[in-house]
Amino acid sequence: MIRLFALFGLALMAACTNPNDLDEAPAYLGNFHLGHNVVVAPNLTKGPASREASKEEWIAAMTEAMTDRFGRYEGTKLYHLGVSVEGYVLAIPGVPLVASPKSALILNVTAWDDAKGGKLNAKPHLVTVVESFSGNTFLGSGLTQSKEKQLENLSRNAAKQIQNWLVQQNNEFGWFEDDGVPANDKERPEARSVEPPAPDADSAPAASATEAPSAADLAQAAAEVIEEPTVAPVSAE
Repeated sequence: MIRLFALFGLALMAACTNPNDLDEAPAYLGNFHLGHNVVVAPNLTKGPASREASKEEWIAAMTEAMTDRFGRYEGTKLYHLGVSVEGYVLAIPGVPLVASPKSALILNVTAWDDAKGGKLNAKPHLVTVVESFSGNTFLGSGLTQSKEKQLENLSRNAAKQIQNWLVQQNNEFGWFEDDGVPANDKERPEARSVEPPAPDADSAPAASATEAPSAADLAQAAAEVIEEPTVAPVSAE
């Protein structure tokens, strides 16, 4: 619990991202096509000075945001994404210019290669999100936005950050390339828009396997403690 609240402090210092690009062409992700989109929240923790939001509300908001962003990709290879919502702050009204609280979200994400039947990242990737800066949030979204709007904005920001991470991994490690060659090693200018991160232990591709993961497998990897999510099966065409 203490560690999670410490992460909220880091989230509030993290850079915001602009999720308002869904009407533009999606960032390059090789041959990516979204298979399972699993969102769980078994360990959901409300941070300090926060409005209340249920697991069901977070799961619905994140599922919609992930579908809106990743459902646009039309590749021919299936990849599954598992998200575990870990903690949040939905800012409550404060004193303008003195105590203007900010909303924040912490989650873990795991990516799966359907054909290889294994995880692409060895352990869940941590994502920290803060509300986008705008005229409506300059004094803190608790003063200007409803809980539902805060949920929507944080979920959209989280989906965009997940996309940025996947682009980085594809640029550096070729996660979604048919030949496995990193996108940065190819003559694709559009794949060079995001600077790749330094390699680490989490970035090593998973070994090949004989069976594709089920939705239950994906939820287990995302949350590590979940039993059986209610997700319709997906199969490659």
